[in-house]
Amino acid sequence: MRFLIIFMFFVTSTLFANEVPKIKNLVINKELKTYDNITFFDVNEKSIKLSDFRGKLVLLNFWATWCAPCKEEMPSLNALKVNPELDNIEIFPINVGKDGFKKSEKFFKDLNINNLNLYFDNPKTLAMDFSLRGLPTTIFFNKDSQEFARVIGSIDFEEKEFINWIKNYN
Repeated sequence: MRFLIIFMFFVTSTLFANEVPKIKNLVINKELKTYDNITFFDVNEKSIKLSDFRGKLVLLNFWATWCAPCKEEMPSLNALKVNPELDNIEIFPINVGKDGFKKSEKFFKDLNINNLNLYFDNPKTLAMDFSLRGLPTTIFFNKDSQEFARVIGSIDFEEKEFINWIKNYN
C-alpha cells in the first residue's frame, strides 16, 4: 500500500511539473533548437553574438516602430529587465523594421523605455533565420543558447503566471 501511495504521488507530481502554462501566445518547443552564428547589431553597429551570453537566460524580442502590438508590449518588456526575481536575464529588443536609429530612439523615448538598449537586425535578416511569422515575436534561449520557447504576438511580460514560468529558466 505504501508503495502505491508513493508511486501515485510521483506520477501526479511529474504530470503537474510538465504542465504547459496558460500564457497567451506561448509556444514551447518539443525539442531544443540550436542555431549557428546568431548575430545582430547595437546602435554603434558593433556585432553582438548570441553565443557570448552562454550561462544566461536570453530573450530576443523582434519588433518594429510601425507595429502597434510591439508598442503595447514594450513597456512590460522594459519592466521585465529589472524584475528582481530574474537576476540572470539578458533582453535584446531587435528592430527588424528597417527603421533608422533616430526613429527607433524616438519609439523608445515616447514609451519611456529606459532599461533596454536598441539593437538592429543584421543585413542577412534574423527574421528569415528564425522563420518569424509576425511581430512582435520573442524567442527564449536557455543557458546553453538553445531555443526552448517563443511568444508569437504580444504579451504582458509582467503577468504573474509568465514570471513564475520564466523563473524556472533563470
